[in-house]
Amino acid sequence: MSFTHFNEQGRAKMVDITDKNETVRMAIAHSSIQVNEEIYTSIIENKMKKGDVLAVAQVAGIMAAKNTSDWIPMCHPLMLKGVDISFSWEEKAPDYILNIEVTVKTKGSTGVEMEALTAASATALTVYDMCKAVDKGMIIGATYLLEKTGGKSGNFHREKI
Repeated sequence: MSFTHFNEQGRAKMVDITDKNETVRMAIAHSSIQVNEEIYTSIIENKMKKGDVLAVAQVAGIMAAKNTSDWIPMCHPLMLKGVDISFSWEEKAPDYILNIEVTVKTKGSTGVEMEALTAASATALTVYDMCKAVDKGMIIGATYLLEKTGGKSGNFHREKI
């Protein structure tokens, strides 16, 4: 069995995608962060001292998607065509959960799963950073791939957990 990320000397390499067909690629990743009522209220009323938490987290997530290859050693730098981050709240008394959903698109020779996952992670981490002065007990939830389309491996879909 040969591994794609190792050369003939057994050393790490970036996979050569020169001969792969360009297709439209899309990935959706999910993450979440559980916060207390004080943080929830401060975020939705835009009263957090560091500023608009969701706006800053959204920009951080987009920047993370664009720079994924700087974080993950074997990722190819990609020309992303779109990054969209959406938020939704759910109550889990006595706390609140901020759900983060990231959609990343490109047209290229490799997928954007890592870009979507990196963006979801960075978004959750930014919320934590902006709110930690109020409560360090926030919990970042599972981060996972919800869906991906395009490419040789085909489509993938999972239910939200």
